[in-house]
Amino acid sequence: MKDDLAKLIDQIDAARLNRRGFMAGAAAVAGMAGMPRMAFAQTGTPKKGGHLKLGLGGGESSNSLDPALTLSQAPYNVMAHIGEPLVRVHPDNSLDMRVAEELSASPDAKVWTFKIRQGIKFHNGATLTADDVLKTMQRHSDEKATSGALGIMKGIASMRAEGDIFEITLTDANADLPYLMADRHLLIQPGGGMENPADGIMSGPYKIVVNEPGVRHTFERFADYWDDSIGHFDTTEILIINDVTARTSALQSGQVDMANLIDPKIAEFLARAPGVTLAQTQGRGQNVFVMHVDTAPFDNVDLRLALKYAIDRQEMLDKVLRGFGSIGNDIPINAAYPLFDETIPQREFDLEKAAEHYKKSGHDGSPIILRVADTAFPGAVDAAALFQQSALKAGIPLELKREPNDGYWSEVWNKQPFCASYWGGRPTQDQMYATAYISSAEWNDTKMKNDRLDALLMEARAELDQDKRKAQYREMADLVRDEGGLILPMFNDFLDAYSEKVAGWVNNPNGDMMNDQAALKCWMA
Repeated sequence: MKDDLAKLIDQIDAARLNRRGFMAGAAAVAGMAGMPRMAFAQTGTPKKGGHLKLGLGGGESSNSLDPALTLSQAPYNVMAHIGEPLVRVHPDNSLDMRVAEELSASPDAKVWTFKIRQGIKFHNGATLTADDVLKTMQRHSDEKATSGALGIMKGIASMRAEGDIFEITLTDANADLPYLMADRHLLIQPGGGMENPADGIMSGPYKIVVNEPGVRHTFERFADYWDDSIGHFDTTEILIINDVTARTSALQSGQVDMANLIDPKIAEFLARAPGVTLAQTQGRGQNVFVMHVDTAPFDNVDLRLALKYAIDRQEMLDKVLRGFGSIGNDIPINAAYPLFDETIPQREFDLEKAAEHYKKSGHDGSPIILRVADTAFPGAVDAAALFQQSALKAGIPLELKREPNDGYWSEVWNKQPFCASYWGGRPTQDQMYATAYISSAEWNDTKMKNDRLDALLMEARAELDQDKRKAQYREMADLVRDEGGLILPMFNDFLDAYSEKVAGWVNNPNGDMMNDQAALKCWMA
């Protein structure tokens, strides 16, 4: 076992630790090459200059420049412009060294050492130091910061900075620790952002010029950025266009050069449109409905099971995603993840079981409110309507409440007890469960608190035997599937589109818009 760990550490040291399971997904994508104008990868020599316009959904007036608080697509792209974490994840799931130029681990994988790249400048001219990294991590570990990364910071026993070294000591071994440091929220800020976390001063390839949340953000290339291989545009602009029809029209008319969250209903049509390329990326994207298990009537496991059996997953996949995805099974993990257990039984649409569990729940028959908005995911309103129709067939009085797009992520998601949502997934199972399912996670949007699941996550982090680790993840999946508040009817492909004016697109299964990095890595054709 020690030999196995030594080999693993050697791979991580070289920043080439690839997660198994992606080859199958890549092969599946490659097999779709016959579809018209589908993007997979463009190569060539990047050119500097030009102005890029992005039309993005998933933005609202309450968005902040505090990276701890980002929770939807548009602010993710804003943060990728201006900030940088210790590491990112390449499309092949190997590590992309950013603020950290080297990393290593102790033989027991409990102590992790990051060598901080020298000469990195913040947008205010200050030099980034290991102490800035330490203070950033301390802020995201503080519950008062309400960081989306809080869950993954659990398990850290201590941290220290000395010279150009930042060191993390864990309570338990975790070979996935470098991947946790790639979390979107963990962008390094001067002094950790302790004094003014929303000032927008970070170390990314672009500086923010205009910040109008929910409307518009503009950026200019940061002249002192350390890596000339990314950040090719002179200036970029993000326009918040939450209406999917308006967003698509803006792309086709040339008002924007890129757009995200393409509606699956028009995806094939858009793929044939002149001057536009559809980028379809298979990965871990999730279209979900989440129930708070600590709030009535969703605190009743039979009611939760009734709703899970009452959803027609195949119908939803066919009619909402138009096949641009795959069937879900009420767990946040699919075959794109390593150590996925293919033997987990698929939950089927079963009106008889739905009615049986609903009756057993003792529910009083009052309307069960499901909140939904277009911004929840492309086709969310249609998906909720299909869910309502199938639930009514089982005698379940599901009632839809359509919410405004602006404010949905700040006022509805993670606050109202039953709503539509999405997840982009995470590079590893550990990070997915740590972000959204352990009891201490800030983004635990089902409010599930299960001591056994918490313990299993810690055990799996330290387990070197891959068969045992797979069994631990299987038990975690069973707990979420059968006891939790997650209804995951379908995994969605990421559907983005871009103009022929743009070159350099490479699909990234870790998120849409090249995992938020389209503006960083593309250039004007």
